[in-house]
Amino acid sequence: MRHSSAPCREQYKTMTMQRVFVSGKVQRTGYRDWAVRKAQELGLTGWVRNLTDGRVELLVVGEDEAVVAMAEACREGSEHSRVDHVETLPADERAPKGFTKRFTA
Repeated sequence: MRHSSAPCREQYKTMTMQRVFVSGKVQRTGYRDWAVRKAQELGLTGWVRNLTDGRVELLVVGEDEAVVAMAEACREGSEHSRVDHVETLPADERAPKGFTKRFTA
């Protein structure tokens, strides 16, 4: 336990929330499972789900650098996927706990 009154460096890290839309051959390729593992590795919270139009959507919440790293990783994707396009948009909603796989929307 810290007894110092000096602020912890982590208090000054900026948190970001983004929606990421990934198109290409990203469904039925293990993309969502890959995204959960990658997000957990980066210390992010949020979720990933398939969309009925064939895209994958992610809500990614965390430190700026980790969110940017996740968006970049989404351009590569899982071993069997083929990513054609990644779009990121700012999001503003209640931050979820953990990083989960959701049902198709």
